[in-house]
Amino acid sequence: MARVAGVSRATVSRVINGIRNVDPDIQATVLQAIATIGYVPNRAARSLVTRRTGAVALVLSGAGGDEDPSPSPILTDPFFGRVVAGIISFLRPRGIHPVLMFADTEQSRAEVVSYLRQGDADGALLVSTHAADPLPVELVEAEVPAVLFARPTGSVPISYVDLDHRAGAALAADRLVELGRRRVASVCGPLDVPAAQARLAGFQDAMARHGHAYVPYSEGGFTYDSGERAMERLLAERPDLDGVFVANDLMAQGALHALRHHGRSVPEDVAVIGFDDSSAATACRPPLTTIRHPVEDMAAEMARLLLDHIDEPGRTPRSVIFEPALIVRASG
Repeated sequence: MARVAGVSRATVSRVINGIRNVDPDIQATVLQAIATIGYVPNRAARSLVTRRTGAVALVLSGAGGDEDPSPSPILTDPFFGRVVAGIISFLRPRGIHPVLMFADTEQSRAEVVSYLRQGDADGALLVSTHAADPLPVELVEAEVPAVLFARPTGSVPISYVDLDHRAGAALAADRLVELGRRRVASVCGPLDVPAAQARLAGFQDAMARHGHAYVPYSEGGFTYDSGERAMERLLAERPDLDGVFVANDLMAQGALHALRHHGRSVPEDVAVIGFDDSSAATACRPPLTTIRHPVEDMAAEMARLLLDHIDEPGRTPRSVIFEPALIVRASG
């Protein structure tokens, strides 16, 4: 194969093993030679030499509880599909495959740690949904390469990607004020989730800067039904409200349904702003003004950080914070 490509055996080896310091033109030449010859690497033999499996674990952690071993409801959320799309877009060209694992119970967390320590995957991409999740600390203590989607709670030496949630919520507040809305409220996410806490606090702080000392809110669960119920509670408490910030697009869909049920026109009577810019935002009627959460880009960066840690064990943990953006549509 080196002879066909006109390069050294060492260069062929670097391309096959996914080492990233190969000139793109040379890499393309080697890949063409591989296709011409029909070479298929022996993964078992290669892993003995490289000590790499060519797989990483994508772990959903903390979404259930020790009494509930069923798979996470996050699988029905557009958010998770966007995370997977971003990860695959980065890993697939590099010949690396994600292995989906759940860590919702003490036993399943132990199984994930054991799987990784035994070398069945080269590292972990961790999506954790609760502040009290112990898995980030357990992976650090096991010295497993891992990267977290969202800032860890407490002092945990682990790399992560996150969004400036407070800044995103402030964009929503500024938009409602720009539209002249004076009786505003919020449907927040579950307040045991750090991102939900940050979005509510960011919205309240921004509204306070605009002179709104009190902003009522109702807690939802990041689902359609919980958004509808939370909106019903807000309408009962403040029937004259004219602007609502909803902490994710799925809940905003439910909130819009509740507003229609009560005869409120959007945005004429009530302006509604969501958060995420997921497929749910464009499925809303009217289409939802929302805050862009670049989940795919964040997930790809998460995968890149993990490969850096795999290539360089002991690497200092890094954080990458993404900026939100206001996406204006018809709801506000």
